[in-house]
Amino acid sequence: MSVKCEGGMITELQSTNLIIDINTRVLVTGSRGFIGKWVVAKLLEHGFTQIRCLVRPSLKKTTSGIFPGAGEEDPRIELVEGNLLSHEDCHKISKNVHIIYHLAAGRGDKSFPSAYLNSVVTTRNLIESSVQYGCLIRFVNVSSFTVYTNRNKPNPLLLDETCPIEKYPAQRGDAYCFAKVKQEEIVFDYCKKYHLPYVNIRPGVVYGPGNEQLHGRVGIGTFGLFLHLGGSNKIPLTYVENCAEAIVLAGILRQADMQTYNVVDDELPTSRRFLSLYKKKVRRFRSLYIPHSISFFLCYLWEKYSAWSHGQLPNTFNRRDWHVSWKKTDYSNDKIKQQLGWVQQIPTDEGLNRYFQSCQERNRYA
Repeated sequence: MSVKCEGGMITELQSTNLIIDINTRVLVTGSRGFIGKWVVAKLLEHGFTQIRCLVRPSLKKTTSGIFPGAGEEDPRIELVEGNLLSHEDCHKISKNVHIIYHLAAGRGDKSFPSAYLNSVVTTRNLIESSVQYGCLIRFVNVSSFTVYTNRNKPNPLLLDETCPIEKYPAQRGDAYCFAKVKQEEIVFDYCKKYHLPYVNIRPGVVYGPGNEQLHGRVGIGTFGLFLHLGGSNKIPLTYVENCAEAIVLAGILRQADMQTYNVVDDELPTSRRFLSLYKKKVRRFRSLYIPHSISFFLCYLWEKYSAWSHGQLPNTFNRRDWHVSWKKTDYSNDKIKQQLGWVQQIPTDEGLNRYFQSCQERNRYA
C-alpha cells in the first residue's frame, strides 16, 4: 500500500513499502512526553489524520502549543484520558488501532517496583488489550541504549544492534535499566505468543529543548564541583526530532518487522567538546576531569563498600554502569539508515545550538 504524505519527507522508495495509509488510526502512548510530542508532530507532518494520543487525566486537554504543528482543537488528534495500569483504559484506547507507538514508561521512577509497574506491567496490559480487537498490525516499542552491557561485545570498540543485553540489570543499580530490559522481554514474549509483529527502537541520549539536564555520560555534579567522567568518549546523542522521525518510520515501513534499531545522530561530539561548548554557551562552573582508570577504580570501591554495608550505600556507581556510561565506545546507525532510509534531518551543530539556547533561557528564568 502506498501513500502520498502531504508535507512529509517519505521518499519514493519508502512510500512503496508502507503498511498503512494516512487515514489509518495510530495510537501514541506517552504522547505528552519529551519524545512523544515530537512523534505526534512527525505523524502530522507526514499527513496522518487519525492520531489517538493517550494523556493523563490530570493534564490540560489541548493540542495547540503541546504538539508542534497542531492547531487549536486539531481534528487529526484524538486525546483520550487513561492509565495503562487499568485494563479497562487499555481496552478503550486500543480499539480500532492498527499501529501502536509505545513511548510511555516509568522514566522518573527511582524504585525498582515502581519502575517495573510503570514500564513492564503497563506494556503487558496494552499488548493483551490491543490483540483482542484483531486489527493491530504492528507494535513499536521504544526502549533505550541503557539495556546494553557494553561488555564482552563482538567488536569491543563499537556498539550496535548485535551487542549483548544486560543479563543482570538489577546489579546495575539503575531502576530504569532494569525496567527497560524487562519491558523488552515482555514485548518479545507476548508478541511471539500472539503472533504480533513488533519493532524495537533503542535511542541513545535524546536531547533538545525541554530536556536541558547535563547527561550522566558527561559527568556528575557533587558538592559544588562537576566531575567530568566522559573525557574523549563520544556521547551517543540523537536530537529529539531526529529520534521521532526514526520512530515514525519504524512503525510504517514493511521492512521494519521484527527488527531492532539503534538511533544515534551522525558526527557525535566527545564528552570533552560537549562540556566545553556548554560552559561557553550556557554557563561557567568548576569541573574536574577524572581519568577513566581512576573512575573505574572508584566504581569498584563504591561497589565493594555497598556490598559490605549490605546496601546502606546504594550500589549507584559500579563497574557494570561504568562500562555503559564511560567506557570508550563508537556508535553505529548504519542499520536504520540502510533498512529504513532514515537520515538525520537536524544536523548536529544545529541541534546543539538549539539545545544550548534552550539551556540559556532556562537558566535565565530559573
